[in-house]
Amino acid sequence: MGNIFSPEPKESIADQVKRFANAKATNDTRYLDITTVYDGSYLKGKRVLVTGGEQNVGLELVKEIVKQGGYAISASRTSTPELDAEIAKGSIQLITGIDVTKDEVMQKMVDELTEPIDILINNAGYFYGPAESVGVGREGHLNFKQEMLMIDICAVGVLRVTSALYTAGKLVRAGTPGKVIIITSQAGSCKWRFTQNAAPEFGAEFHGNYGHHMSRAACNIMAVILSQELTPAKIPVQLLHPGFNRTSMTQKYSHIWDIEGAEHPSVGAKRILYETKLSDMSRTGSFINTEDGLTIPW
Repeated sequence: MGNIFSPEPKESIADQVKRFANAKATNDTRYLDITTVYDGSYLKGKRVLVTGGEQNVGLELVKEIVKQGGYAISASRTSTPELDAEIAKGSIQLITGIDVTKDEVMQKMVDELTEPIDILINNAGYFYGPAESVGVGREGHLNFKQEMLMIDICAVGVLRVTSALYTAGKLVRAGTPGKVIIITSQAGSCKWRFTQNAAPEFGAEFHGNYGHHMSRAACNIMAVILSQELTPAKIPVQLLHPGFNRTSMTQKYSHIWDIEGAEHPSVGAKRILYETKLSDMSRTGSFINTEDGLTIPW
């Protein structure tokens, strides 16, 4: 696995505001403008399946894959007018009815995927809207059903999809093992909770967002275990934080988009695809921040 888990790996900065400010202060062009390093030409002729490809970053991934000469497969619950418009241009297959929380639809996905793929991008996710907290010195709010749903979509769903495709022989194309990319989040870092969810004053508002953080941490431990099991098959598993993107999922934080360096999802897509190219067995099981290419601690 190389030295990605060396005693002192090069880590990204936990504080999002400081991270973005540091990138500007040091003129980190890789962070500030991914097009200075991005080359998507490797996608030409590649078959790439994207879960949740109908909107936000998923849609931008589909568009960029096709733009670079690849063939995109969007596996999602439904389509959208935006995705339909891209499908009309060609080089995209749409597999609908794929709810990643449902065991019974995995066979449908496998059956409709007529050829193996080169890359699987597990992108489907869910972030419950209202802020969650126990409530210390003020009224709290917890939604346990929504927490379990987030864990099912963001962690178990990834395993459900990847397992179905692997066991059906869809992750090896023309004798070449594919790649498994997992879009997770910095929210899954336990270490970073001490910075990003610092203890509040008594009675102050607290955005614990328990379900969101638990689902991403669960995703991360699952992915590391999966990376170990798929090692004999020479299929790398790469965990990626996609950066802060201006999407419907993060809309509730639009007031901090600017100060934290949130980007259009098309930038997030290029960041993901840049790191996808670099993903190999020497990095399998590692957790990378696509903004700066540095590791995120567990």
